[in-house]
Amino acid sequence: MPVFNFANMANDSPTQAPKSDGFYGLSESEIIENLTGAEWVSARAALRNSDLFAVINQLSSDLASVKLVPVRKQMRGIINNPSNNANRHGFYQAIYAQLLLGGEAFVYRWRNENGRDIKWEFIRPSNINYNPLDTAEGLYYNISFNDPHVAPKMRVPQSDVLHFRLLSVDGGLSGVSPLVALSRELEIQKANTRLTLNSLKNALNANGILRIKNGGLLDFNTKMSRSRQAVKQMTGGPLVLDDLEDFTPIEIKSNVANLLSQTDWTSKQFAKIYGIPDSYLGGQGDQQSSIEMISGMYANAVSRYVRPVLDELINKLNTDIDTDLFPAVDPLGATYIKRVNEMRKNDVIDSKQAVFMLKRSEIIPQDLPEVEPAQQESIERG
Repeated sequence: MPVFNFANMANDSPTQAPKSDGFYGLSESEIIENLTGAEWVSARAALRNSDLFAVINQLSSDLASVKLVPVRKQMRGIINNPSNNANRHGFYQAIYAQLLLGGEAFVYRWRNENGRDIKWEFIRPSNINYNPLDTAEGLYYNISFNDPHVAPKMRVPQSDVLHFRLLSVDGGLSGVSPLVALSRELEIQKANTRLTLNSLKNALNANGILRIKNGGLLDFNTKMSRSRQAVKQMTGGPLVLDDLEDFTPIEIKSNVANLLSQTDWTSKQFAKIYGIPDSYLGGQGDQQSSIEMISGMYANAVSRYVRPVLDELINKLNTDIDTDLFPAVDPLGATYIKRVNEMRKNDVIDSKQAVFMLKRSEIIPQDLPEVEPAQQESIERG
């Protein structure tokens, strides 16, 4: 059973809802397909692509590094240590990876009698299903767990489930996978792969047209016999022709070959649909963009994917949450140091405030010794 599956069931295509009279002559399954899109991309096939793996691995790892600090101190424990079975980074990376691949991610909230969160459990999409049309009293979820000792839960209220969504076309009830935009390109890529493999396998067994010159009209049996003889020659070695025969291999048209080469799954295409600079994936990127511009574009992408998770947590946990993106977009702290230094030079902050900001961001040690007054005055003059 794959961890990442775009549908809410274990198969590679979306599940079909039971047929009903529906609305305006449409069944429920047809309505859902119109809302979420009928084209799907298999995660098991997609993750075999090295470019896609690089995108998901980097984005999910960086997103998991974003610090979430709830205003209510009671919620800090569960947010910083959500699972008993995985560390914080691994848990959040699984959420973001599933979110980026399938457009949705689910977490079940185990709570005590007082409603306080005890632990969170990541739920695979194949283990959960819900009806986005049944919203009179809020969404309800049917959940099965990986542990066989835990019984499935039916009609779980939405307050007990953290349901993270990306792009939604049905009022925020469900999410759409970014990879849907590449579903047609996937079909062309499959054709490209088949063409390449067949070309390699049949390099010495090429199809073509064998013409008999000045031989008059040949009957069907004679044509088939000559064709079989030519195939045997090409299979075992070079094709030998006489002056009355002419063989022309069939070649793929140049415009079709160009189409197939241009629509291959490249890092640039994945970077485009996920909104990150392709230079982060080893591409050439925009040669006219500076390092700061590229870093800013990546920071915007990280912020864009943090927002759905942040809003869901704020809504379900009833607390404001502060975020710190610098661990994700500036792991070495170079950009943050430069910004603090500029604020210090422009007298926006003083030296003590600058040191406090750097300590809080863990760029300099918390136990850094205080600077002597004479040294402080010398530093400020300089």
